[in-house]
Amino acid sequence: MTLLTEVVQVLRRESIPHAVIGASALAAYGVSRATADVDLLTNDTRCLTPAPWVTLTGRCDVDIRRGDADDPLAGVVRFSRPGDMDIDLVVGRRAWQHECVLRADATTIDGIPIVSLPDLVLLKLYAGGPQDAWDIHQVLDLDADRQVRSTVDARVVVLPKPAIELWHTIVRERSRSKT
Repeated sequence: MTLLTEVVQVLRRESIPHAVIGASALAAYGVSRATADVDLLTNDTRCLTPAPWVTLTGRCDVDIRRGDADDPLAGVVRFSRPGDMDIDLVVGRRAWQHECVLRADATTIDGIPIVSLPDLVLLKLYAGGPQDAWDIHQVLDLDADRQVRSTVDARVVVLPKPAIELWHTIVRERSRSKT
């Protein structure tokens, strides 16, 4: 059994909502990018305690890292085991992140829900790095009917100002490159 399967079994047993994000989610939608791990998202802070993970003791390493008050995340739990892909369980702290998880159900990887493309763009905007901006451009390249863009336009208001500004910059860049 893969490490991902074991982690997801615990999340399901504990009724912890979760969804695939990051490069694995991008790949499921057709954007190929190399990655060394699988990223999952939840807002359930129970994940930042050892209790849910006791059944994994001795079967993998579990590294719980809580975010401090200034951190945009509540924390991250990293699961690793030799010969298996690492799993990063990102624990969000914002209501809009939880909504992303709740909307994730149409597309799956091995039965694990994946956040929607618009929500993946919101998460990438929130992260705000150069790789995230590149990923957003790749998603928008797939968006022929502009449905992703219009959904992000409607939802982006929940993000902090720098993320909103990044969205407007990306939209402007794409408009200029089309002319």
